[in-house]
Amino acid sequence: MSKKILIDLMRCRECEACSVECAYPFHPDNNGMNGLLELAAFQFTCRRCEDAPCIEVCPAEALERNREGVVERAANLCVACKSCVTACPFGTLMNHLFDVRKSICDYCHYDESTASLRCIDTCHKEAISFTDQEPDEGKYIYALNEHVLVREYAWENIKESE
Repeated sequence: MSKKILIDLMRCRECEACSVECAYPFHPDNNGMNGLLELAAFQFTCRRCEDAPCIEVCPAEALERNREGVVERAANLCVACKSCVTACPFGTLMNHLFDVRKSICDYCHYDESTASLRCIDTCHKEAISFTDQEPDEGKYIYALNEHVLVREYAWENIKESE
């Protein structure tokens, strides 16, 4: 797939609850977009506090830092209490992302003639789109992985420029 999915987290954050639907064929309740949003929030929005109140408050010890210092959630331990969301002093974690199960996006194939996916079609804020664009820090667009770009004011870059 030459095109990439572009998630505009700045626009996405305007929603109270995510209305995006997913076409994941193996589990009807899976919403792969939530999995991508969780990864993006921890990778780009999280301010990586030294004392990490989100990790400290988790009663199930489901949050930990990886080798790069990025917080990750172990879905098999998470009880979806959302204590981490409440404890975050910067409000960077989105409440609707943390469910007991961890959703998986399989980057489903799309019809090139319509350039459409269910997640794109059902996002009321138009925060998800296809793009040929490459990562561009000047436009706050970063690669989440080889299939997904994220538009967000990455905390690490803001901190370095001060």
